[in-house]
Amino acid sequence: MAVETEHKFLVNGDQFINQAVDKTEITQTYLSTDPVRIVRVRIAGDKACLTIKSITEGSMLSRKEWEFPLDPEVARELMAVSIPGKILKTRYYVPAGKHMFEVDLFHAGNEGLVIAEVELSEPGEHFAKPDWLGREVTDDPAYYNPNLIK
Repeated sequence: MAVETEHKFLVNGDQFINQAVDKTEITQTYLSTDPVRIVRVRIAGDKACLTIKSITEGSMLSRKEWEFPLDPEVARELMAVSIPGKILKTRYYVPAGKHMFEVDLFHAGNEGLVIAEVELSEPGEHFAKPDWLGREVTDDPAYYNPNLIK
């Protein structure tokens, strides 16, 4: 088990695209959206995984996380029995300082939404904030993927 510590931000403009070093198309669904035990199925490019996340000490900043690789066909089968709704997004990988931001450009029902995440080694770790970062939404559940399928 790993502990994930991340900050989430809205994104201003699209200049991050020119700074991206890679991108991938992502489809994800959920078997559970209970904040205490989120269970996600994701296909990213040609890889798939099942991820379980659980709140750590009541914080949305740090969560326990378990990730298991899946055969993409098994992932598609699980998606067929998941909670209704799915998230479609293009993920851009954008370096800034010593960190890599993952910037998600959402499609379909969330078209136009752009969220950047940066994962830290520990709470309180300093990180560079690119000019295109907007308002921080780390503590706003409306911007968490399990809520974006609704």
